[in-house]
Amino acid sequence: MSFYDKLKFTSDGLIPAIVQEQSTGRVLMMAWMNRASLETTIKTGRTHFWSRSRQKFWMKGESSGHVQVVKDVSFDCDGDTLLIQVEQTGAACHEGFQSCFFRSVEQDGEAFRETEPRLQSPDDIYGKKA
Repeated sequence: MSFYDKLKFTSDGLIPAIVQEQSTGRVLMMAWMNRASLETTIKTGRTHFWSRSRQKFWMKGESSGHVQVVKDVSFDCDGDTLLIQVEQTGAACHEGFQSCFFRSVEQDGEAFRETEPRLQSPDDIYGKKA
């Protein structure tokens, strides 16, 4: 039995993937994978995902150069979530932050604050506004 047989994809054929910086444990992002993007990730050692909004396959860093080198792929006890540990080059977030989780809730949810500096403007990464 392959590990793919242990995974529980959604009815759309997707599975959530949490991406974590291996050296620090920092959660960088969450994205969706289908079996093809997961197989390509494992084969190439670079993260590949499925965009639900654009309905297309994409590789992290294909336009920004901020690639993720895969160090480990694991899955949870229910088989319905992946954890991908990576070595991140540059910003993981399309808004130019190291992590997509750069905001923390304050004042009982009435406010939030940015918890890390922006590494690069989205204009510099993609040539457009985020």
